[in-house]
Amino acid sequence: MAAPSDSERYAVATQWQLTWWRFRRHKLAMVSLVVVVLFYLLAVSADFLATSDPHETDARTSYIAPQPIHLFDDGAFRPYTYGLKGVRDVKTFKLIYTLDTSRKVYVEFFARGYRYSFLGIETDLHLLGLKDAGKGDGIHLLGTDLLGRDLWSRLMVATRVSLTIGLVGVSISLFLGVLLGGVSAIYGGWVDTVIQRGIEVVRSMPTIPLWLGLAAALPNDWSVTQIYFAITIIISLLAWTDLARVVRGKFLSLREEEFVMAAELAGAGQTRIIFHHMLPSFASHIIAAVSLALPAMIISETSLSFLGLGLRPPAISWGILLQDAQNIQTLALAPWLLFSAVPVILVILAFNFLGDGLRDAADPYG
Repeated sequence: MAAPSDSERYAVATQWQLTWWRFRRHKLAMVSLVVVVLFYLLAVSADFLATSDPHETDARTSYIAPQPIHLFDDGAFRPYTYGLKGVRDVKTFKLIYTLDTSRKVYVEFFARGYRYSFLGIETDLHLLGLKDAGKGDGIHLLGTDLLGRDLWSRLMVATRVSLTIGLVGVSISLFLGVLLGGVSAIYGGWVDTVIQRGIEVVRSMPTIPLWLGLAAALPNDWSVTQIYFAITIIISLLAWTDLARVVRGKFLSLREEEFVMAAELAGAGQTRIIFHHMLPSFASHIIAAVSLALPAMIISETSLSFLGLGLRPPAISWGILLQDAQNIQTLALAPWLLFSAVPVILVILAFNFLGDGLRDAADPYG
């Protein structure tokens, strides 16, 4: 039997298949999808990839420059890094740790370290560790900060916090947008008027000052968890309006379609028509809108935390890490603190390119 032609394949394909075929042709969006997936894998395995406790401080190891890992020793694959030695500053009499190039400390894989919980399982297994480490030795791939905390380990944990805030925030705004947009389109009349005027009021508010005001009003004695959920809710409460209008417009256009009228004549209830017939027909548009809303959520949290109005220490997020890079004198001493900005830039670009690809693919017949 001859293989079906392209026109035949397109004729019998589902909307999801059409969307995927068109999305695959967008090379930049495919690369961005891989980057986003990798970042979320990093977020899930943050503690496993961390080389030391991200909250552990040691003033003696402050501002240690990034330590490179050398993969080969005498021609054999045997990763190692140089140990650290304490040198007393003759002016301040402070003990400063620097690299001791005369002493090699070998790296081992799947080493034991600080304990953490992974999917409810307590473990102390980490990807990298040091074998026969001496006092003060450590793997500082991206250096340390003022308090001697390992920047690589903190960046891994910060990735998990910032990405999950964006994900939870988008989930809340998705629920509100689909619910209120659907109700507005289906019931119409005064319900539609009230919801649409409410959307206009929310959209007319200056976003950044409102975020700053709400975040600043959070009590200082709240725990890290309480602040986390409060910031997530604050960000999501102002991000649902665009999606609500998209959903309303789609519902209004689909309400008169033949398959919806056929479902009504067959006796299908309003709920079944919405969730089994109308929503799946433009789910790809919703996914595209969500992928474009995620970077805005992440930037919002990072900005608030950077300004000191979002998450607060001992929480760790990208914005909190970037607080250390505000001071020019600090950057002169430790320019590696700017590494915290790299994942922010990569994730935002990846999400935007991914959203563009999904938006183009959401209309497979276009």
